Amino acid sequence: MALDGITISALTNELREKLIGGRLLKIAQPEVDELLLTIKVIKEQYRLDISSSATLPLMYITDVNKPSPMTAPNFCMILRKHLNNAKIIDITQPGLERIINFRMEHYNEMGDLCEKFLIVELMGKHSNIIFTDVTQGENGPIPGKIIDSIKKISANVSSVREVLPGRDYFIPMTSTKCNPLDCDFDIFKNLLKGKADKLSNSILGSFTGISPIISEEICYLAGIDSDLPSNVLSEENLQLLFNSFNKIMSHVNNNEFFPIIYSSNGMPKEYNSFPLSIYSDLDYENIHSISECLEKYYKNKNQYTRIRQKSFDLRKIITTDLEKNYKKYDLQLKQLKDTDKRDKYKVYGELITSFGHSIPKEATSFDCNNYYTDEDITIPLDNTLTPIENANKYFDKYEKLKRTFEALSSIIKETESEIKHLESILNSLDIAQNEEDLKELKEEMIQSGYIRRKSQDKKVKIKSKPFHYLSSDGFHMYVGKNNIQNEELTFKLANGGDWWFHSKTFPGSHVIVKTEGQELPDRTFEEAARLAAHYSKGRNQDKVEIDYVQRKHVKKVAGAKPGFVIYHTNYSLAISPDISGLELINE
Repeated sequence: MALDGITISALTNELREKLIGGRLLKIAQPEVDELLLTIKVIKEQYRLDISSSATLPLMYITDVNKPSPMTAPNFCMILRKHLNNAKIIDITQPGLERIINFRMEHYNEMGDLCEKFLIVELMGKHSNIIFTDVTQGENGPIPGKIIDSIKKISANVSSVREVLPGRDYFIPMTSTKCNPLDCDFDIFKNLLKGKADKLSNSILGSFTGISPIISEEICYLAGIDSDLPSNVLSEENLQLLFNSFNKIMSHVNNNEFFPIIYSSNGMPKEYNSFPLSIYSDLDYENIHSISECLEKYYKNKNQYTRIRQKSFDLRKIITTDLEKNYKKYDLQLKQLKDTDKRDKYKVYGELITSFGHSIPKEATSFDCNNYYTDEDITIPLDNTLTPIENANKYFDKYEKLKRTFEALSSIIKETESEIKHLESILNSLDIAQNEEDLKELKEEMIQSGYIRRKSQDKKVKIKSKPFHYLSSDGFHMYVGKNNIQNEELTFKLANGGDWWFHSKTFPGSHVIVKTEGQELPDRTFEEAARLAAHYSKGRNQDKVEIDYVQRKHVKKVAGAKPGFVIYHTNYSLAISPDISGLELINE
């Protein structure tokens, strides 16, 4: 869920409670589009992380510090010049816009008390952090001329608004939308009646600060299908819809915020600043503050996005090789199918040899009984050849197809092995969580010949560790993040009596459960199987079939790729890949 005006309202309320009256102790710019402010309030000290990233704009109070560049960027230097030790005197949100205004007072170089605005616009790709002076509006101080901004927007970039020093600050026009906090039934009704789009889109397009999820929630609470065209609704339905709309807005007007994160199969799915009826069937976690909610929810998402970006080159190499191998495999199977008639040619040759004395000269075919099947058969002949020459011709075809079949069978096994290995690396890229995981994967790709090691590059020292879980019954469970770790877990960490788990049909991680000589309870078997399902390519399936066996029955194939094993005496079970509730031990 993107930041909407309602979440911004909850955040503004929290910032007002904690930061008004505080002073700016430190101003840092750890990234080109990010600020980290340290604010002292009486005996408390807070860090405020503000990101104007186009892909993930965010703001929240955090305990996490971030390293800053050796030389501060110009925007950071200007803020330090004006706002060092500045006092926060007000924090506001205009309407239900995705904007937070920090009004601050400070002493200038002449010792005069001045005011400035630091404006945070959290509006997707248009996000920005803008520093302005103050001018007087009808209802008090408002942002005036722009002093600087973390992103400078010229007329060449935007025809709507320039964000450059010296320009007047203004909010881009949203006259087509209504402020939902100032909306009565007549306005609500007229706005929706005038649109022919489906209801959820009409609500989304009529009011500022409302996200698609909130639009769906309004329809859900009213018991009205969100796909209905809004201009066909009856007066009664519009009243029901307005009542639901008002119920949502009452949370904002009364500052009633109860942050919550919804999860599905152990993965965060959605968050909101108050409970949503539309997600009542999902697992949820109540969070103490909206800052904690945003930080917790987006931490995984931000990490996932960053790792996906950093793994792009590795992923491209693997997917390109996979496509080549898929095409090669299809061609090889087609060629193998063409060898199916080899045994027919052998029979033709043997029958001609057996009954050749009765074949007329220059015959183009020969009818006889196939003594293998006791059926009559017609054999095509070349009338320019003798019966023996025809028989030898068929034997030659048989031998050629036989050699082709044997060669292709071996090549196809190699191609299948290559595809499985590439798919396993792709799965490892999907579950990679940090740069150390990517380094280990790159090393595996170098060792496997997918990447050439540069002469100046040394073999990297790997610090990545497998996932470590604790079962509900206290047994330690380990999950390999890649093929190198899979092999180490199975053949170095595990003892013969430990249990080994792996997806039957999908590439995935090896899971080892340390038994310490004890018998595993059924619940631990199920939890380990869930891990094997979750960390496989089948993680989005309802059920995944998992093989499990004691480690002593798992054997490594000589010359095989890392992590590839064989086993014969195994058990199997089909299980959901949901690992919610399992305890991950951070090491």
